[in-house]
Amino acid sequence: MKTHILITGASRGIGAAAAASFNPATTSVLALSSTDGDLNDPATPQRLWNHALDRLDGRVDALINNAGIFEQNPISASDEEWLANWNRTMQINLTASADLCRRAVLHWQESNTSGRIVNIASRAAHRGDSPAHWHYAASKAGMVAMTKTIARAYAAQKIYAFAICPGFTMTGMADDYLASRGGDKLLADIPLGKVADPEEVAAMVKFCALDAPPSMTGAVLDINGASYVR
Repeated sequence: MKTHILITGASRGIGAAAAASFNPATTSVLALSSTDGDLNDPATPQRLWNHALDRLDGRVDALINNAGIFEQNPISASDEEWLANWNRTMQINLTASADLCRRAVLHWQESNTSGRIVNIASRAAHRGDSPAHWHYAASKAGMVAMTKTIARAYAAQKIYAFAICPGFTMTGMADDYLASRGGDKLLADIPLGKVADPEEVAAMVKFCALDAPPSMTGAVLDINGASYVR
């Protein structure tokens, strides 16, 4: 029986590489992107989940939350703009993922089956980010805490959760950030001397979604070229 996988944010970068990494002979992957729904709309996660059940014959075995945004929010912005930017990032990066995690857990509980959640967080969850990205770091730290909580709460029900924390990865978001903040200077902060390739992160995603031993549940995995070690 094929493993059914739902992945968000799959139009490019890590999401696209992860979707492509799965063997179609043994997995059925529903790869969603922003064209399938705006995660800033609180009603979207439910629509996406129902769509996934329709497309995957009523069963999702693994949920990969990869969708996210990385937008500047300087403290000099107006009160209204700053709060709107904060809430938009939280809704897309954290709350929508939480909504999908909740639906996945309920799905596995109701069907009395095992399931896996892989949440793509960030190095920023541990070391913070730039002065214009409080909201981004906070959203990813929240994702790590949520993952640990899910792992602890439902391990006995064979529901497993993992978080992956990339540093810079060669995606559109990283390209824009490197260009705006001086790529050479930032690369000098990475002992490996290069940012991660999406395929490197995808290999970790695939492992957690399919092969990681149950005792690994709750693990938070780093992939940042030793730019932050803990």
